[in-house]
Amino acid sequence: MKPQDLIGLIKNKFGEKILEISEPVSNQVYFTISKEAVRPLSECLFKELNARFVISAGTDLGNTNHKEKFSVLHIFSLDQKQMFVSLRILLQEKDLSLDSITPLIPAAGWAEREFKDMMGLEPLGHPDPRRLVLSDDWPEGVYPLRKDIPYDYKPPLDLTAAPKLKPPPPGSTVLPIGPFFPVLEEPVYFRVFVEGERVKGCDYRGFYNHRGVEKLGDSVLTYNQIPFLAERICGICGFTHSVCYCQAVEAAAGIEIPWRAKFIRSLMLELERIHNHPLWLGIAGHIIAFDTVLMQAWRIREPVMWLCERITGNRKTYGMNLVGGVRRDVTREMFPEIQRVIDKIEKEWKEVIAAVEGDTPLLMRLKNVGFLKKESAINYAATGPTTRGSGVNIDSRRDHPYAAYERLKFKVITFEEEDIWARTLVRLFETIESIKIVRQCLEALEELPEGEILTEIEEEIPQGKEGISVVEAPRGEAIHYILTGEGNKPWRWRVRAPTYANLQVIPSMIENETIADVPIIIGSIDPCFSCTERMEIIDLKSRKVNEKIHPQI
Repeated sequence: MKPQDLIGLIKNKFGEKILEISEPVSNQVYFTISKEAVRPLSECLFKELNARFVISAGTDLGNTNHKEKFSVLHIFSLDQKQMFVSLRILLQEKDLSLDSITPLIPAAGWAEREFKDMMGLEPLGHPDPRRLVLSDDWPEGVYPLRKDIPYDYKPPLDLTAAPKLKPPPPGSTVLPIGPFFPVLEEPVYFRVFVEGERVKGCDYRGFYNHRGVEKLGDSVLTYNQIPFLAERICGICGFTHSVCYCQAVEAAAGIEIPWRAKFIRSLMLELERIHNHPLWLGIAGHIIAFDTVLMQAWRIREPVMWLCERITGNRKTYGMNLVGGVRRDVTREMFPEIQRVIDKIEKEWKEVIAAVEGDTPLLMRLKNVGFLKKESAINYAATGPTTRGSGVNIDSRRDHPYAAYERLKFKVITFEEEDIWARTLVRLFETIESIKIVRQCLEALEELPEGEILTEIEEEIPQGKEGISVVEAPRGEAIHYILTGEGNKPWRWRVRAPTYANLQVIPSMIENETIADVPIIIGSIDPCFSCTERMEIIDLKSRKVNEKIHPQI
């Protein structure tokens, strides 16, 4: 199916409910639709065309050319067709509601709650309309991503507000995991509902250290300042986010970057994956008290960090990307060292694979534990090794080729077992594929002329252009959406990290498992929690939760 085939199909099926159609970027189709078409058209994409829900973006249109005040963009991916399809719903200020698509597509649950929190747009019929991003004491009627709210605004807090907590099933007990996650030492709070040793459900509380990244990006930062902020979204996948942001702007503005810059981006993305998977394996071993795995995996990882510092000047937060290309070349003088490091890592990593595959105690902890059924992975749009371990064959490097991946050969690693062991195997063998990609990048850079790494942008990026970009981070697919603005700044910048999608499948993964397995099940998605939690205050005499007091931790 080509974009024109899809456009014809949708027009024939929905007729006058389609208000406008555009394809501003190749293979990125935008349908502006009437409000009553939201659910039926979303259902058509999801169930009939097997489109994967990616994210939603609420936008304050402000003083743009639209008579409507706000818009909601539901973004879907047709992976096999290498196409993005976006449904745009325009909302007037007198009625900021639209039908929720979460009852049809569970993956949309958090995205709809978020645009309700941040924009004040109401998803009607949402099964869980509680706050997601805003803290309980944030005042009603103040929506941070609206254009009339300054980026540094500090509202008066509503100290009388009580958290709206999901009640545990009858007969179960609440077991708190947090406010620091065991082993990872990151702030996160799971309210796990248990009967004896068996898990019956959970509730997640997050986003309490919301950093305002998107607000900074569409208010005070210029296009080429944002890559350095984007790189700090995640401590491990930083290069992923800076590439993803730059590609979104480049797509919107029609900027073609040099092939040498594309191969350098691919090289650094794969080095980022090579050092992340041993990091995860070591932490997973530590979670289950197998510190030999931790020590060996991190020992193997360390030379990659030194290598990244040799190439970029930094072990992490490389500062390499700008809109139009990269800031530093990878010269031929560096090739022997890069080759030496990855050769050594490949040899040692294969030894790790052989040792891990035959370790009986390790298999006892990881096999047949933490099942993520393929159907749940699809319904909740899980991504990366989390979903590929459940037999879902997606990888944005292949499905939506970016950087130099259209010229690179690699195998997408999948396993069908649906458990922690399958997700472990994906990461183990995916690392070998990344090493192969690095070698291909070096061969390509050897043939390309040195110095051509940045496209000079001579004219101001036009206002009102849109671009969607995805990058396959070690944890899974990151996505950035850009709506260009005036004054050398974006009008709207929407970010979705892979953990955002994968956290939503945790309840199904831990249900009916034992308490002892919960930490490694959560750890198996390679989570990144960038938030601080609140905790419940319990009166020790009455044994009741005091819902009026909820200090921030």
